[in-house]
Amino acid sequence: MTVHTDRDNAWIQRFGRSSSGDLSLVCFPHAGGAASFYHPLSRLLPSSVNMLAIQYPGRQDRRAEPCVENLAELADRVHEVLQPLTGQPLALFGHSMGATLAFEVSRRLEEQGVTPVHLFVSGRRAPSRHRSEGVHLRDDQGLIEELKELSGTDARLLDDEELLSMILPALRGDYKAAETYVYRPGDPLTCPVTMFTGDADTRVSPEDAAAWREHTTGPFELMTFDGGHFFLTGHLQRITEVITSALR
Repeated sequence: MTVHTDRDNAWIQRFGRSSSGDLSLVCFPHAGGAASFYHPLSRLLPSSVNMLAIQYPGRQDRRAEPCVENLAELADRVHEVLQPLTGQPLALFGHSMGATLAFEVSRRLEEQGVTPVHLFVSGRRAPSRHRSEGVHLRDDQGLIEELKELSGTDARLLDDEELLSMILPALRGDYKAAETYVYRPGDPLTCPVTMFTGDADTRVSPEDAAAWREHTTGPFELMTFDGGHFFLTGHLQRITEVITSALR
């Protein structure tokens, strides 16, 4: 996998291909995740779409940097990073914590007069539906149990102490950001929103998923797939088709 950092900006990564398109899809990883999570998606998207994967501090090539443990601050920083791109069409996609972050960045864009082409959210309850979980307060074993329950990490990695020592700090920092997030009431978005959810995701109820409708005055679509929290890895082809059709 060839990774290109965008204009020497550590926040944005591209994977192995250049695009002729002038529309960018900005992708936000889940808690503990990295930009590389979106490499499979980048291979399926048409050349008309530039895929930009956000790399949070505290993991992979940014492992030496401290994590941002406040989601509002993280949204502010990503919003600032995206400023050079606001002269072109932008769409946003986020999974789990990344969905909430993509929503908050979309809010900031609209507040400055830049309306995203589309917001795609996945595997996350609507921002206004808070639930206290306290995962970031658990000990290391508790965090590992969370990873096992969500089935989003290769089980072999969970037995590798050296790899875990690199993964857990970012996971804890991201969970703190997600779990201490406080929704700020305000005007709904105006852009179209598509919400993807898994029918066996114990973290997102059907009501939690449907509540995203309250967060935009634009078109809204809710799509349910077979699977748990990381359902999208088994339905990536179909999800890519939906994204491509919406952006066309």
